[in-house]
Amino acid sequence: MEPTPEQSPHHAYPDHWEADVVLRDGGTARIRPITTDDAERLVSFYEQVSDESKYYRFFAPYPRLSDRDVHRFTHHDYVDRVGLAVTIGGEFIGTVRYDRINDQGRPASAPADEAEVAFLVQDAHQGRGVASALLEHIAAVARERGIRRFAAEVLPANNKMIKVFRDGGYTQRRSFEDGSVHLTLDLEPTEKSLAVQRGREQRAEARSVQRLLAPGSVAVIGTGRTPGGVGRTVLRNLLASGYTGRTYAVNRAFDEGLATLDGVPAHRSLGEIDEQVDLAVIAVPAHRVPEAVADCGEHGVQGLVVLSAGYAERGAEGRELQRELVRQARSYGMRIIGPNAFGIINTAESVRLNASLAPESPARGRIGLFTQSGAIGIALLSGLHRRGAGLSSFISAGNRADVSGNDFLQYSFEDPDTDVALLYLESLGNPRKFNRLARRTAAVKPVVVVKGARHSGSTPPGHAVPVSRIPDATVSALMRQAGVIRVDTVTEMVDAGLLLAGQPLPAGPRVAILGNSESLGLLTYDACLAEGLRPRPPIDLTTAASPQDFRDALAEALADGTCDAVIVTAIPWVGENGEAETGDGQVLAAALHKAVAGGSAKPVAVVHVEIGGLAEALAAASSTAAPRPRTVTPAADRTQAATTPSTGPARSTAPATPAAPEAGPAPEAPTTPPVRPGPGSPADPKAGPATEAATGPGRIPAYPAAERAVRALAEAVKYAQWRRQAAVPGKIPEFLDDTIDEPGAAALIEAQLATAPDPRGRPLTHDEARELLGRYGIAVRPTLPAPDPGAAVAAAGRLGYPVALKTTAPHLRHRADLGGVRLDIADEEALRRAYGELTDLLGKPAELLPVVQAMAPRGVDTVVRASIDAAAGAVLSFGLAGAPSELLGDTAHRLVPATDRDAAELIRSIRAAPVLFGWRGSAPVDTAALEELLLRLSRLVDDHPEVVSVALEPVVVAPHGLTVLGASVRLAPPPARSDLGPRRLPNY
Repeated sequence: MEPTPEQSPHHAYPDHWEADVVLRDGGTARIRPITTDDAERLVSFYEQVSDESKYYRFFAPYPRLSDRDVHRFTHHDYVDRVGLAVTIGGEFIGTVRYDRINDQGRPASAPADEAEVAFLVQDAHQGRGVASALLEHIAAVARERGIRRFAAEVLPANNKMIKVFRDGGYTQRRSFEDGSVHLTLDLEPTEKSLAVQRGREQRAEARSVQRLLAPGSVAVIGTGRTPGGVGRTVLRNLLASGYTGRTYAVNRAFDEGLATLDGVPAHRSLGEIDEQVDLAVIAVPAHRVPEAVADCGEHGVQGLVVLSAGYAERGAEGRELQRELVRQARSYGMRIIGPNAFGIINTAESVRLNASLAPESPARGRIGLFTQSGAIGIALLSGLHRRGAGLSSFISAGNRADVSGNDFLQYSFEDPDTDVALLYLESLGNPRKFNRLARRTAAVKPVVVVKGARHSGSTPPGHAVPVSRIPDATVSALMRQAGVIRVDTVTEMVDAGLLLAGQPLPAGPRVAILGNSESLGLLTYDACLAEGLRPRPPIDLTTAASPQDFRDALAEALADGTCDAVIVTAIPWVGENGEAETGDGQVLAAALHKAVAGGSAKPVAVVHVEIGGLAEALAAASSTAAPRPRTVTPAADRTQAATTPSTGPARSTAPATPAAPEAGPAPEAPTTPPVRPGPGSPADPKAGPATEAATGPGRIPAYPAAERAVRALAEAVKYAQWRRQAAVPGKIPEFLDDTIDEPGAAALIEAQLATAPDPRGRPLTHDEARELLGRYGIAVRPTLPAPDPGAAVAAAGRLGYPVALKTTAPHLRHRADLGGVRLDIADEEALRRAYGELTDLLGKPAELLPVVQAMAPRGVDTVVRASIDAAAGAVLSFGLAGAPSELLGDTAHRLVPATDRDAAELIRSIRAAPVLFGWRGSAPVDTAALEELLLRLSRLVDDHPEVVSVALEPVVVAPHGLTVLGASVRLAPPPARSDLGPRRLPNY
């Protein structure tokens, strides 16, 4: 909304205060500044407020607003006097205002830093979290304008308003004066206020998705009059799925006499429907969508699934149409899936919703699936169906203009019917928020992600989101830090999802391998080593092994305390006539299920080659639903098992002394809280019967190749380890506080930015960087310029021999391989000789910019960096110095702020980490000192977002201590932190 001429020209309309928010019940509303154009809206709003609410606001009967009141409440300078309104459909449903006051409570201007605040919410909308959202936003506005405290007078009987202030999480003081409660709130965000804000955000956004997936009624707008077409297809699928709610067909072209279509009521518009419609599926051409959305909004529809195409995927014009679509829907309080969506599915028995173009609803299961691509969604639904997997929910978001993967994570986190969340993403609109939500969700259930468009360097068509500049390898590392299981293909996602949904999490990397094929067992063994697992020698049951032999061997492996998981390999049996018997899959499946029926907490996977019916039988025996306690007799026990005895003993086929990778010891009893055995285990309170298929024993996933099964198991092992570690989070050591001068660093940064001619900031000189880093206990070894041999000798005399002579020209910096560095120079003669060699080889001193530096103790050269990405946030990076590490991309990354555990994992997660720990007989270096350096740098960029990049190179880590030989720092105005502000939906 634009400002009017009556408003002060010195304080322009602050459009950045406008925000769309999700309320407690999942509906949306818009928060914006009040302007002089709002007089009629304000009067209309006030007339709909009850006398009791008016009394609570003004402490006296106040039936109507005077002209003076209306003028006062609609004229603001947006500095000392600010008013915000919450609107739905363009009309006010709540307001808040503050007036800056002095110590005597009188109107004031800056530098006064206190303001009086007052709220009013329409009675029909109380209880929806309107006042809580307004408090967050007016507090952010006040902080921006230099106000640090709010004062409020509340009548003791106004319990709702008192609760809003009390539950906000801000530091507050309360007193009782002159018959009212006097509240003072400190507006500086606290850990508690941020937790409250994010908790409200989670519940509201989860509820908004839940309203879409579990509507009480659905209208398909654009249902064709003849079979075929998108709308008619969705209607047919809704009916075929057995949807439990009411269904309506809507098309303005219907004949007036048409009463039903495919057995459901047919209407020309939503206005003809007498009952509430919760969800509308829009399948009309793009130019007719605004009309349909307006019809939905005016008749109280709660959410939309827009299948129509012709939006951002068509270019700039379509992108603007998409933005207008979102603005229009949100103005009515509705959320959107789409446009260009494939649809949504909810298999819950109480819903049975298939509002999608998928002809068949998937079986009911424990996997939630979100995809940004309709084509990928089709492939995933088909692949899961072929392998007998069930879903709890499915969302194909198309252009993802509103509801996103972040919303799906919010929903999955608390959905009792979902044990595993699978996401195919092509863009991350808010990477900071994604990492935060993924970390929280992964702490209770696995999150598996495939990221498309990894190397294109651009946003996929239709996705109008900010593009992060950080490399894909960094994105992957940050996902791993958050506990996300990131895989490369949708096939790998399905493989991992099946294992995680149906099997317990492994307690460690030790794997038992058994089967009736020596060759397949060895392939599986090799695959385990390649994935960093610790396989035991494979047990060959021989080709004569019967299903009973498989059962016995599996039961023995599950009872063996020296393994954490079991992979069963199987090939077809050879009959007496020499032909392969491929029809015994059901018998083998029954035998394997009997072996696991005793309640083992170890995962089991099957690798099979052309055994007819095995995968189907393993899938049919159960689903990916939560299984009941193992003591219950599984359905597979009712299947007749083979009675053919084994004709050969089991034997090991692996080398006698396998060279397993050093993954660390796997203790019998973990030293950290154990990971829960798996979805639906006896310890899982969410396990509950629903159908026969959904209450059987845990589904045993089957794979057609050893590599696929092992890769899925390896992901489960890494995830389980992350879960165990996440149960005891890391911390930032307190000793850092004693050696850090945060105020001093802030003063330096302010002074240096004040002198920067470029508003984008500037790099610091060597001495400036040394001084700033020194405030955080990071000592950088000094260098002295050497523009000529005499200056070099003088510098060496000041520093003391031995010294290093090196160039600092940008094209030669940190390139010892080009001959720009001379080390261990012991005296003046050697220094002059080295200086001459350097200039003869590489160029004149003015080009080389040589410097002299005292030698550091010998050690391993490393590189430590920190940088801020506007989308992802501050990232801490570590690797070894040198071309090989750079060429191989052997660098590890963690989000800031880093904990002691993050620092320890950072230096151990690069492939070249053994060099730091005594590789090939070398002395181990001081990794404790390196971890401390990482923590100090993390603290610096976290405390001062103006520090947008730091590079410490090289950092020589010796057996005792380390030396930072070079440092570069760049300062710039800090990028906006949307994750720390009040709740708001993104606008792309």
